Amino acid sequence: MSEFVHLHIHSEFSLLDGANRIKDLPVRAKELGMDAMAITDHGVMYGAIDFYKACKKEGVKPIIGCEVYVAPRSRFDKEPNIDNKYNHLILLAKDNQGYKNLSKLVSLGFTEGYYYKPRIDLEILEKYHEGLICLSACLAGAVNQALLNGNNEKAEEIALWHKRVFGDDYYIEIQNNGIKEQVLANQKLVQLAKKLDIPLVATNDAHYLKKEDAYNHEVLLCIQTGKRMSDVDRMRFDTDELYVKSPEEMIEYFKAFPDAIENTVKIADKCNVEFEFGHTILPNYEVPEEYPTHFDFFKKLCDDGIKKRYGEKPSKEILDRADYEISVIKKMGYVDYFLIVWDFIHFAKTHGISVGPGRGSGAGSIIAYAIEITDIDPMKYDLLFERFLNPERISMPDFDVDFSDTKRQEVIDYVSEKYGHDHVSQIITFGTMAAKMVIRDVARVLDVPYSEADSLAKMIPNELHITIKKALEQNKELRDRYESDETVKKVLDVAMGLEGMPRQASTHACRSRYYKRAGRHLCSFICS
Repeated sequence: MSEFVHLHIHSEFSLLDGANRIKDLPVRAKELGMDAMAITDHGVMYGAIDFYKACKKEGVKPIIGCEVYVAPRSRFDKEPNIDNKYNHLILLAKDNQGYKNLSKLVSLGFTEGYYYKPRIDLEILEKYHEGLICLSACLAGAVNQALLNGNNEKAEEIALWHKRVFGDDYYIEIQNNGIKEQVLANQKLVQLAKKLDIPLVATNDAHYLKKEDAYNHEVLLCIQTGKRMSDVDRMRFDTDELYVKSPEEMIEYFKAFPDAIENTVKIADKCNVEFEFGHTILPNYEVPEEYPTHFDFFKKLCDDGIKKRYGEKPSKEILDRADYEISVIKKMGYVDYFLIVWDFIHFAKTHGISVGPGRGSGAGSIIAYAIEITDIDPMKYDLLFERFLNPERISMPDFDVDFSDTKRQEVIDYVSEKYGHDHVSQIITFGTMAAKMVIRDVARVLDVPYSEADSLAKMIPNELHITIKKALEQNKELRDRYESDETVKKVLDVAMGLEGMPRQASTHACRSRYYKRAGRHLCSFICS
């Protein structure tokens, strides 16, 4: 294990605040001689799985965490100018139970506590604290705020509450971030930790990868807040120290507090979350009592459906195709999947809700056609089942189903009621800063006239997945302006630094999947 481990890092999924691309973080960790690293995005865990995979690929130990927002009172309180003044708190998952609890807290922050930000409160923090390590967070943490306001008694009260709940897994966090208030806070935090016998831990609240990325991060903050770099009242950190520092830099700054450095390694040793991939657990479909197994009911639906679609005496070709598909579905463990999809489509068709005929590879299944998941005869159009399910390529089935947009919610409500609201979720989607958009955003922040920004953006070819770098290679006029005009060069350089980062999160256009992965239950349907 390395001499120091970063435990407070914001990725690109701290939307328009973190400028660390997930794929770059473990690579940088290896370059700096660190073999573990945490991710602690603001209030969300969007990047947890990608971060885990990226770290594993590079041989770096992933530590899954979150910098949660804590409501000043109850998460249910939403009074202006009181309940929007939340505090920060770092939570790290020690094990898979801790990961599940962290996921639960973050989810409750959205479903019960959302008010400007997804907030938790002390009640659910205490309820779901098992398997979690807690750090007192940055200057926006409750302990820091109390100390900076001169309320030492309040700071002690807050710290002791967390110590009681988390025991040896609660740490007072001190930082090296170049912010003036932090120097004063560190002095008081050290005194508090000593008085209450709470261990210290050193972090750097890294929002970008390298020191030279500080300017791009300032531009990103301006995009988030709708400000310009020239605005005197814009949100700013007034420091270029919020980067992924080397162990040597951190050790040098905290040489008076070697225990704070050592504790980063001890915490990393404690954190051992392991994800399983490729293992899907479907919700249980309740079959009628007269059927011994789910397969028996499924087989009955298939047999009746084949006769309904092809007559009482289907051809051998039809029967052989049906038997083959049934055997594959059973072998791959997707009987329940077919039953669930059949169930909500059957509900829609029997309740006057328009359903599309089916799209995509699912239309290649004669069984899907037989039980009326789809209305396209794969035999008539020579459609291949193997494009949908193939024993040689294990992957989750994917039915594309269209519902009437005026009654789609009725189907969602039906699924929620049947399988449980806590087992139903629609999939999130992220709008990213594509080439043209990021040029316009950066130009506005840098006070470049709209006409100039518009001209640059229009030089980007209208190609799918085009990047600014590719556009410079393809468009000589754009390249000439980049090489001859300092303003254009600055805009494009900053834009390339931010290009492709997530800009906002939203609900996918009703596209969802059944699955339970990495401790999260997601059960809804595909209806693009």
